[in-house]
Amino acid sequence: MNLVTFLPFIVLIGAMFLMTRSAKKKQQAAVQMREQMTPGTGVRTIGGMYATVKEIGDDTVTLEVAPGVHAIYAKNAIGAVLEDEEYNRIVHGTTDDLTIDTPVVPDDASSLIESAEDKAADEAEAKKLDLGKKDEPKDAEPKTDGEGGAK
Repeated sequence: MNLVTFLPFIVLIGAMFLMTRSAKKKQQAAVQMREQMTPGTGVRTIGGMYATVKEIGDDTVTLEVAPGVHAIYAKNAIGAVLEDEEYNRIVHGTTDDLTIDTPVVPDDASSLIESAEDKAADEAEAKKLDLGKKDEPKDAEPKTDGEGGAK
């Protein structure tokens, strides 16, 4: 037999081997990630819910989804084990980074209200701006409805 006749089979077997190898790597990474879970760790389920691990069983995990509210999930339902920083940033909106520029909020509303001088300046500026139509012919009669001259 010829090598050319076996070439398509060899290519298919090679592709199947590569696909199964990458799937095994993903499964091993998921198992390793789930082994990192300890009580108190923040997790994200495959449904997108964020919770804290309370207990870990053989095939199940008890998650605290809200203070005092516990739910039991399969270990396979855990999509990601999160670092404490990331979990607090997402769930509680807290950051440890104090270099973020935050807007300054005034103690009273006086700086937010326009003064009379500001209003007068705005009105003077508005008077300078004329949006009127100046190119109307003065001798033409005004058109009434139905006499638009449209073709």
